[in-house]
Amino acid sequence: MSEIFNKREYLKNLIKRTKSEDNEELKKEIQKIISEISPLEIAIVEQELMKEEGITVDEVRKVCNIHIDVLKDKTKGPDLNVPEWHPIHILVKEHEFFQNSVVNFKMLIDKIMEKNNFSDALPLIIKIQEYIDKFDKIELYFLKEENVLFAALEKHGIEKPPMVMWKEHDIFRELRKSLKQLKENKDPNFESFKEKLWKIGTGMVDLILNHIHKEHFVLFPSALQTIDENEWKLIRDEFDKIGYCCFNPIPFPNKSLPNEEEEDVDIEKINNLIRKYIEKSKSNEVKFPSGILTKEQILAILNTLPIDITFVDENDEVKYFNETKDRIFVRSRTIIGRKVQNCHPEKSIEIVNKILRDFKSGKRNKADFWLKLGEKFVLIQYFAVRDEKGKYLGTLEVTQDIAPIQKISGEKRIYDDQ
Repeated sequence: MSEIFNKREYLKNLIKRTKSEDNEELKKEIQKIISEISPLEIAIVEQELMKEEGITVDEVRKVCNIHIDVLKDKTKGPDLNVPEWHPIHILVKEHEFFQNSVVNFKMLIDKIMEKNNFSDALPLIIKIQEYIDKFDKIELYFLKEENVLFAALEKHGIEKPPMVMWKEHDIFRELRKSLKQLKENKDPNFESFKEKLWKIGTGMVDLILNHIHKEHFVLFPSALQTIDENEWKLIRDEFDKIGYCCFNPIPFPNKSLPNEEEEDVDIEKINNLIRKYIEKSKSNEVKFPSGILTKEQILAILNTLPIDITFVDENDEVKYFNETKDRIFVRSRTIIGRKVQNCHPEKSIEIVNKILRDFKSGKRNKADFWLKLGEKFVLIQYFAVRDEKGKYLGTLEVTQDIAPIQKISGEKRIYDDQ
C-alpha cells in the first residue's frame, strides 16, 4: 500500500510541475509513472489535485492525454498470426474501430471543454450523436464475445477471464447509456454538462484501451492455445450469424471436395439405397402420446413458433434453443452445454440462481419479467419443467415481443390479404 501511495504522491508532484514546466523529459516521466499504476489510482490523483491544489480541469486534461498515449501503446499486442477469416483477426479489426472511436470521441470532448457556452459548443455537441451511433454498433462485438467466444473458452475450463471481460462490457454499456441520457436531457448548466461529458469520455477511453490490452495479451492467446481448428470454424459460422460492427471480413474459405469417381449403379445397389431410406425414415420418427412427427417436422415447428425458447436441464446446462428468424436475444450454438450462469452478466447471476433454487425445491413453477427494448415490449417467462411424477427436469425460458399483442382491440373474424 505504501508503494502505491508513494507513486501516487510522486505523480501528484509531476502534475503540479506541468503548471510551470512543459518539456519532453517531464512528459516521459509522467508516462512512466502512469504505466505503473492503475486507472483508478490515476483518477484518484486527478480528483485530489482538483480539490486540494486547485489544479484546473485543463491542466488535468493534459495529463489525461498523456495517459491515453500510454494506453494506446499498451494495446499493441503480440502478433497473433491468424488468417484473415479467423474470428480472432475479426475481433482485432473490430478493436481498431473501437479504439479509434473512443479516442476520437475524447478528442471531440477536449474541443467542447474549450468552449464557454452551449451556443459556441453546439456544432461540436451535435457530433456526439455520431459517436453514440458508433458505440451502438459495437454491441455486435460484445455479443459475439459473450455468446460465442466466451462459451467456447468455458468448455475448455477458462471461465474467469471471460467473466472479467463481460463485466467490462457491461460497464461500457452503462457509460453509453449515461452518454445518451446526457445528450437527451442536457444539463442547463454548461460547466456541469462539460464535467459530466468529460467523466464519461475519460471513463470510456480508460476502460476500452485497458480492455483491448487484456484481450490481446491474455484472452486471445489463451483462446488460440486451447480452441482447435474445427471449433474455430464453428465460431466463425456463429459470428456470421450475429454480424459485424464496422467492416466485412473475408468469407470463410470453402475447401472443394475431391472429385469422386463415378460408380456403376446396379439393381442391388438401388435396393440397398431404398432399404436404407426406409430404415432412416422409421428412425426419423418421434412418437408422442398425441401423435407422430419426424425430426424435420419437429425442428420446423419449433423454429416457426412466434416465441424464442431455451431449455436448461437439471444440471443447469443449456441443452437447446430454437432458431427463429428474428430472435430477441442472441443465441449461439456454442452455448450448448454451457452453464446457464455463464450466459448472464455477473449482476444477474444471483437472480438466475434464485429462480433455479425455487424451481428445484418446488417452491415455484414460474417466474415472469418484462422490459422495454426500443419499440419492443419484451415478456420473459421461466417455467419449471417436470415429469409426470413431479421430478424436476429443467427450466424453459420463453421470450416474446408483446407490443403488437398489446395493440389488439375489437375482433377480427375475416381472412384478408394483410
